[in-house]
Amino acid sequence: MTMLRRLSIRDFVIVDRLELDFADGFGALTGETGAGKSILIDALALALGERAETSIIRSGCDKAEVSANFEIAALSEVKAWLTANDFAVDDELLLRRVVDAGGRSRAYINGSAAAVQQLREVGEWLVDIHGQHAHQSLLRAEAQRALLDAHAGLSPLAAEVAAHFKSWRAAEKALQEASSGAEAAREERERLEWQARELESLAFSPAEWEELEAEHRRLGHAASLIDGAQFALAALTDGDAACERQVDRVAARLSTLADYDPALGQVADLLRSVQAELADAISTLRRYSDRVDLDPARLAEVERRLEAVLAAARKYRVQPPELPTLLAAWQERLARLAAASDLESLTAAAAAGETAYRGQAEKLSAARQQAASEMSAAVSDIMRQLALSSGRFEVALNAVAPAASGLEHIEFRLAGLAGNEARPLAKVASGGELSRISLAIQVLTSRSASVPTLIFDEVDVGIGGGVAEIVGRLLHQLGAERQVLCVTHLPQVAAQAEWQWQVSKTGADGGVLCAIEALDAAGRVEEIARMLGGVDITDITRQHAQELLGLRRANRGNPKSSPIVK
Repeated sequence: MTMLRRLSIRDFVIVDRLELDFADGFGALTGETGAGKSILIDALALALGERAETSIIRSGCDKAEVSANFEIAALSEVKAWLTANDFAVDDELLLRRVVDAGGRSRAYINGSAAAVQQLREVGEWLVDIHGQHAHQSLLRAEAQRALLDAHAGLSPLAAEVAAHFKSWRAAEKALQEASSGAEAAREERERLEWQARELESLAFSPAEWEELEAEHRRLGHAASLIDGAQFALAALTDGDAACERQVDRVAARLSTLADYDPALGQVADLLRSVQAELADAISTLRRYSDRVDLDPARLAEVERRLEAVLAAARKYRVQPPELPTLLAAWQERLARLAAASDLESLTAAAAAGETAYRGQAEKLSAARQQAASEMSAAVSDIMRQLALSSGRFEVALNAVAPAASGLEHIEFRLAGLAGNEARPLAKVASGGELSRISLAIQVLTSRSASVPTLIFDEVDVGIGGGVAEIVGRLLHQLGAERQVLCVTHLPQVAAQAEWQWQVSKTGADGGVLCAIEALDAAGRVEEIARMLGGVDITDITRQHAQELLGLRRANRGNPKSSPIVK
């Protein structure tokens, strides 16, 4: 069974070290108010990529760490995601998050460093957390639309509709700008065309600038270059005192003396190498002298070319090598202006954008209409189980002007509780009724979702009596298909669980720590009795607790094995 297997918590808020091994089915997390029941949910949320703050680090510690281990043998989409993102793939998945006192957050997937966003992405396939204030968000229009789309599997189509709307609006904006700014665009186009022609006629490239500068330096100093070459040749080879002749004489003399002392032969060999290098230098200088010449005409031509380039650079306030880049930018802008001036094409693009949007939006509307009818009936059925038999839930689709969200405004309505006319939830439902309706919707959407682990964090607020027992049964039914964990303060809900953890606070070294204990049968009786009777637990409350647990066993069969807490 795909599920959350283990949660390891280190130095998180008031938890020092905690190892939790989860079982399948429906489990309850109970304890005194303020004992820290929601800390477990917060720790898991951190491992799933929720925002991290340094306040989560236990006092006196330098970091907090949370690891969550999942069984994913049956989740092919998760394995495909891991492969696509270059993470190790196995039948188990390990998510780890570390937050240090400096505010730095590190994330790991199967031992490899990961981005926090990647934790969020993979977490969407693994866990669905329903918070205790979910009924408050239920009043927002965008939340209602998202719930309907998610329940019906329409979220991808809704995203396509939003993308088509954005493209359509962009095409309309381009058409409007082209229509209203036609004269300004024409003037800009004429100016850019004239400037571009000027630079195109210049036919200048950055490489040419380097060549021109080098040639100008050579031509401008031609006389000095010729004199220098002639001076070097005279010193090296002309006359009896020339360097070449002197080296030749020294080498010949040392070669003769080497017959008497071989040590001088090494010096003679070195001088022969010098003679070869001098010969190459002299040959190169002679070729250079033959090539270099005073050419005033070419110098004037190079100077005219340099001046033309410099004049253009000064005119457009750029460096000479930047002129080709400037020309390319003008040509690109001209191309955009040409496209923008084509009103016929822009009109066609806007019309095509509208057609594409309306096609997908109408498809979405039809699917939403069917989903709304099915969801209305299903939620109404669950409401009847939650002692709201006189109420009728309705998902209304009201036509609106085209928008990114589609062609309709989605509104959750309720009829029967305060009159027969269906009216918005916020206007007819009390706090307790809204909590039950929210729970009904959450149970329904959880049934249709593919997420294997469902967590309900005190979603039964405002519920009591016989309704609480029905809530427990609903959660137990979900536990037959998924792994369900519910943080609850209601004994009727906890008694329906197949396994139960108790959260408590203990004193340690002058501070407070959170502890979680897996309850056996006797422990469950005591905890249910505490939830029923408060501080003073009597035999009567214990008997009542046994009756609640006995009723669960009679209705549901023997509980599965309890999870392990270390």
